[in-house]
Amino acid sequence: MAGGRPSALRPAAFFKTLKARVPELFELADIELELFSNLDSSEMQPELWSRMAAHLHARLPHFDGAVVTHGTDTLAYTASALSFMLRNPPCPVVLTGSQRPLGKIRSDARLNLIDAVMSALQGPREVTICFDSHLYRGNRARKVKVAEYDAFDSPNFPVLGTLGVDATFEPGLKSRGAFRLFERLDPRVFLLKVYPGLDPSLPLQLLPHVRGLVLEAYGAGNFPIDPELGRSLRPLFLQARERGVPVVVVSQAHRNGVDLSLYESGAAALEAGAMGGADMTPSAALVKLMQGLAYHSGSEQGLGRYIQAPVAGELTVGRPTVAPEAPNRRRAARRSRGES
Repeated sequence: MAGGRPSALRPAAFFKTLKARVPELFELADIELELFSNLDSSEMQPELWSRMAAHLHARLPHFDGAVVTHGTDTLAYTASALSFMLRNPPCPVVLTGSQRPLGKIRSDARLNLIDAVMSALQGPREVTICFDSHLYRGNRARKVKVAEYDAFDSPNFPVLGTLGVDATFEPGLKSRGAFRLFERLDPRVFLLKVYPGLDPSLPLQLLPHVRGLVLEAYGAGNFPIDPELGRSLRPLFLQARERGVPVVVVSQAHRNGVDLSLYESGAAALEAGAMGGADMTPSAALVKLMQGLAYHSGSEQGLGRYIQAPVAGELTVGRPTVAPEAPNRRRAARRSRGES
């Protein structure tokens, strides 16, 4: 980006600025630069993800790692998409960006780029985000800050790397077969956030126009269902099932995840065929549903298995994701984990 107050930030020449501002980057590795696109990340679309994944699939076998520079606003969405589309990558794929443009004196871009190249050389073979000296699993990260350098966090999964005086990395995902490309997505998905006062007639009007719905519910997967108050969302789930529109429920809370069996509203959603998204981030759930619809739309059971099983480390299996005020459930879960 270039510009800034009083003018707006806009995409600008990248290679020239990169070589001028971070010449030491080319001392770390033999780097080949490619311009895939040059646009504001708020313009990112699923069609670009598909093209990017296909390009990386063709190029990765010839390199030791790849760094994708990306604006921060949709960085977590793109990282999630690439993690599902590039299965078992032969080398690290590291996304990074910055809070201040590379051409600015106090830009964080310089260190982020250096750390990203180091992570692409030594980090785990999966899609990650490198930011503020930390390496995150791409489909576990969220943008949590706008005006501070530590812009990303991974609330439900530990960091995969720390780049301080020394750079240390975790092993990451284990390869489960050949490197494969799954570039197809169905973008006809809607992300609905529950809030007090939500008129159910609004999302009901959306159902004829979508093929999938991700619902950001309260807490462990709660939403209003009392018919006497006039804003029950139960009809939304029932009509979604009638229309064959799959619904994935995730939590608005950053930590832990949904357990639709815990409260009455969640049980009603389960009864109507909704799927719990465990501790997936909303961005990961949204992109995963897009891909699930593209590859499993002909089988309700196949789509359900795909959504609720980990594909690229995006959700946690085998540990509780409920709120801490359920001690009996926690004890039972601990016993289960001990037995397994």
